[in-house]
Amino acid sequence: MSVKSVTHLNFRGEARAALEFYRSVFGGDIAVVAYGDAGNVSDPVAAGQVMWGQVVADNGFHVMAYDVPAGMPWDRGVNSFFVSLRGEDTKEITTYWEKLSVGASIVQPLAPAQWAPLYGMLTDRFGVVWVLDVTSPYSG
Repeated sequence: MSVKSVTHLNFRGEARAALEFYRSVFGGDIAVVAYGDAGNVSDPVAAGQVMWGQVVADNGFHVMAYDVPAGMPWDRGVNSFFVSLRGEDTKEITTYWEKLSVGASIVQPLAPAQWAPLYGMLTDRFGVVWVLDVTSPYSG
């Protein structure tokens, strides 16, 4: 079993441009799932915005990003990143979730999601926002 911690950057409508920029700097492959691709559109204007995206390069560079939905608070200097913890083992991710949850504020309970076997978000007792999920192949 293994997990990987990845910096997860948050934007308001600029995630795709940021990911393309980081790819131009570090190389690698870009993957993007828009809100419209996942059928998760509450505002048609946001359909092309990034629900999940990443750049992964052979040199070890890896960053994830998304566009914070308009209905959620976001401030460039306050809520600009998450720590994303991804793994392949449901039991392992659940164990980390249970430990991180102590004294935390749960933003999204750990549960199955349309795009992952398990997904959850919390703000730990130190104010750090964590996104935990169990990876699955994307077939979009």
